Amino acid sequence: MKRSTLAAICLALAALPFAVPLPAQLLAARENPFAVGHHHLNVTDAAAHKKFWGELLGGELAKFGETDVVKLPDTLLFLRQQQPTGESNGSTVNHLGYRVPDLHGLAPRLKAAGFEMVTKDVVSGATQDVHYNESQDVYMAFVKGPDGIRVELMENKALDGIASHHIHIFTEDDGATRDWYVKHFGGKPGMRGPFKKADVPGIELTFARSDGPPRPTKGRVVDHIGFEVDNLEAFCKKLEGEGVKFDIPFRKIERMGLSVAFLTDPWGTYIELTEGLDAF
Repeated sequence: MKRSTLAAICLALAALPFAVPLPAQLLAARENPFAVGHHHLNVTDAAAHKKFWGELLGGELAKFGETDVVKLPDTLLFLRQQQPTGESNGSTVNHLGYRVPDLHGLAPRLKAAGFEMVTKDVVSGATQDVHYNESQDVYMAFVKGPDGIRVELMENKALDGIASHHIHIFTEDDGATRDWYVKHFGGKPGMRGPFKKADVPGIELTFARSDGPPRPTKGRVVDHIGFEVDNLEAFCKKLEGEGVKFDIPFRKIERMGLSVAFLTDPWGTYIELTEGLDAF
């Protein structure tokens, strides 16, 4: 392996060889051969993200070497100290979605902490920071977090804490995008309100039609999304047989106990595939 390639992978994995155990964190990944694993954020101020994701949203903070990590049910957020090239809005990964138990209480706390509630800008017909979505029978809100990461929050009073819900991907052809994820990642197709979706263990992949061509994710605040895959080498060979091209082909990193591969979907979403992350 070239030194430059190894260095890029090691940086992207955010110092995983120094990781502390994350018992029962990626449950979907442990129980399924393909599942959501992590998202990788480029951040200018890790402290601001730790306040947003940890203190306010209830994620659990951890350290991986020098890198901050937020542990959420079925999803890890790696915070890489790097100036992002743009917000999530405008890229193919427009926003990340989570369920919370008390949205009506949380929204004022987010606002008081200086984070902009953008529900009225995002949701047609919304007149308040927390909006009742009749078609989905849910209270929802949108907040702009640090570095312009857009987050959708949906209320579920049955929960006792935050829970991962969806990744919302915007392209000029939402149908073709969903079909790609169904074909290659085994997503179960369906609908959520007006949106096409594909469910994979641990997360819903939601698709919307953009007004124009969105920007690729690489370099932006949501740099890439990640999935944990059993027998990753065989899975990569399957994708290659289906015509999928890899930015970084399958690699084993023995000292980390991990295997990785990176690809970009046809619309610009950068994706990392890992095997072994659910062991941490």
